[in-house]
Amino acid sequence: MTETALPLPVDGSGRVERMRAGLKRRHARETRFRLYGLLAIGVAVGFLLLLLGRIVEQGHSAFYGHSVTVPVYLDPARIDPTYPQGTNFELLAAEQALTRLGVADDAAGAKSRAMRALFSSELKFIAADRVEAEPALIGRTVRIVAPLSDDADLYFKGEISRDTPEAQRRLSDEQIAWLDRMRADGQIESRFNSALFARGDSTEPELAGVLGAVVGSSLMLLVTAVIALPLGVAAALYLEEFAPRGRLTDLIEVNINNLAAVPSILYGLLGLAVFINWMHLPRASPLVGGLVLALMALPTIIIATRASLKAVPPSIRQAALAMGASKTQTVFHHTLPLAMPGVMTGAIISMAHALGETAPLLLIGMVSFVPGVSLGLTEAGGALPSLVYIWENASERAFHERTAAAILVLLAFMVVMNGAAVLLRRRFERRW
Repeated sequence: MTETALPLPVDGSGRVERMRAGLKRRHARETRFRLYGLLAIGVAVGFLLLLLGRIVEQGHSAFYGHSVTVPVYLDPARIDPTYPQGTNFELLAAEQALTRLGVADDAAGAKSRAMRALFSSELKFIAADRVEAEPALIGRTVRIVAPLSDDADLYFKGEISRDTPEAQRRLSDEQIAWLDRMRADGQIESRFNSALFARGDSTEPELAGVLGAVVGSSLMLLVTAVIALPLGVAAALYLEEFAPRGRLTDLIEVNINNLAAVPSILYGLLGLAVFINWMHLPRASPLVGGLVLALMALPTIIIATRASLKAVPPSIRQAALAMGASKTQTVFHHTLPLAMPGVMTGAIISMAHALGETAPLLLIGMVSFVPGVSLGLTEAGGALPSLVYIWENASERAFHERTAAAILVLLAFMVVMNGAAVLLRRRFERRW
């Protein structure tokens, strides 16, 4: 229904007033719309900062650790120079540390075991390597610098409080007193945790690092890029520039759009069935992980590439054809170079999506514990998303701060990768 027009004065002043009122209402709606948009952006940025702040708050302590410097007398009676790795250097250092503190061990050796629990097992390997490299050290006192255990490290980071009842914490009052005395004597100091970036995974939190996962993710992304980018761009070129229009082409386009919305866990099931159970490729290897992520990235690359090709003005194609260029020359010399920024954008989105995926990797076995650093495509390896999953589900409390640190490393990895892709996109960008 339409409203009945009000009678207007002869001079038209009523019409002017209604126009002014309408403009005022329209400007008010536009102002409210802008405010709603700014509010939405503010809420999104607020939640993002809250998330990042919580991750940084929880994970920043993993970037530094505490080490202890202990003088150890290398007793010739307890060290076999032909096999120093068999010596319990941790117990040797613990007994001598108790002696320096003036604490007498009991008959059962409980106090020495309690002191040994404050040292990381890395002390044994550091001492053994030094003796193996220089057997003349046997019979002398050497200073060994080794990490503290995860519980002792958490105490100095404030995660374990002496105010908590002794039965509810993993350090006894006596162990805390020993730590305080050693710190007062200058034996304990805080330093940058280089092991976090120089080591692979470990069952002991103070020795665990992300290097193995970073290498595994890099190898997987390499496989993904080598397979998905050429296939995705080639498929998009054919569908957009060469394929005849018909039911088959329409069916392929619909299925590609549907594949982009398939849950990632289904790609993991596909990889498990095809690449592992049928093709018998190595389980939990970067090769299988890269193949699965390539399948997942293909629809995104194809869709983005096709959209970029459509955005190229038809006049570019017509001008090239008018100058005598063939269809293939027109596509590869003119259309594709102009569409390259959009192609790189699709590659950025697909690679970033692949980097953060966890569910497909869990199904192909990349949730298992892999110590050290694997450099082969067919060797069992890890990945940053699966490492985050493993550490978050670990029982040791010290792994939780390393989980947040691994998330920060993953975010930094994505920023570096996206930055490199943006630079490449600008490098290939052409304007018309």
